[in-house]
Amino acid sequence: MENGNKGFSTIITGFYDELVTIERKSPLTAETYRSAVQLLERWCVENDVSLKDLSVRHLTVYFASRRLEADELTVARDISAIRSFGTYLVRNKIWDKNTSLLLERPKAHRPLPRVLSVEQIEDILSVIDVSTPLGLRDRALFELIYSSGLRISEASGLLLQNVHIEERLLWVRGKGDKERLAPFGGEALKWLSLWLSDGRPSIVGSRAVPWVFVNYQGKQFSRKGIWKRFKELEAQVGLDAKVHTLRHSFATHLLAGGADLRSVQELLGHSDLSTTQIYTHVSSEELQAYHAEFFPNIKKPEK
Repeated sequence: MENGNKGFSTIITGFYDELVTIERKSPLTAETYRSAVQLLERWCVENDVSLKDLSVRHLTVYFASRRLEADELTVARDISAIRSFGTYLVRNKIWDKNTSLLLERPKAHRPLPRVLSVEQIEDILSVIDVSTPLGLRDRALFELIYSSGLRISEASGLLLQNVHIEERLLWVRGKGDKERLAPFGGEALKWLSLWLSDGRPSIVGSRAVPWVFVNYQGKQFSRKGIWKRFKELEAQVGLDAKVHTLRHSFATHLLAGGADLRSVQELLGHSDLSTTQIYTHVSSEELQAYHAEFFPNIKKPEK
């Protein structure tokens, strides 16, 4: 690179390595931060601004343009990435001070999560052809994501050694390498057992493959592969949802059934209770309907 930005890419690589090895960020978070800094790098090159001379004014202009092409949550995330990058630059004596700390993060209005009803989830799962090994995998996979509230990355990276069938427990590694125990229900147990005993062996054979869920080649079933398969299923049913919607539904259905917020926080692996509180948007009518389903013998108060 020219104009004082020679070596910018090398600096970004060092930043990424430090995020993973020293700060213990997850590879996904580290990659997100690296991508945000690479966008800034491109802007610096296009606008003839050197990394060393990057000022608050430059950053303000950059993020003003960024807001024209990204939503508030993305911009807020990018500012967090640049702040972290600034700390790295100061530590390595490339900047005298972290001027990015003067940036204000936009107050992002997080949209309420989309939630599927129990019936809609059953509709999606019912179209899976369980007569094939990959069909057994899909049924076990999505049953488990819903039953345990897994993130798509957690399901993709789930290891055999972390599945405890008899106890109906998963040892899950979530964001920031935070670990938690996640229970799963009877329906998930049924399909997971069939996948492990019948479907999976026919794909992996005698190979030692550590992941629970594999693709047709016997390799780890990637996040992208899981996402693509779910899109195919929802298209068959005529619903508009995401894999993560199953996790949203898991949390909302638990709260609607009477679970306390702290318990749901632990099951989801949220560090902050405020993140879990978004699921309390369920209307009083929905709460009453779910309560009647879970506790049918309780009489309604007389008016």
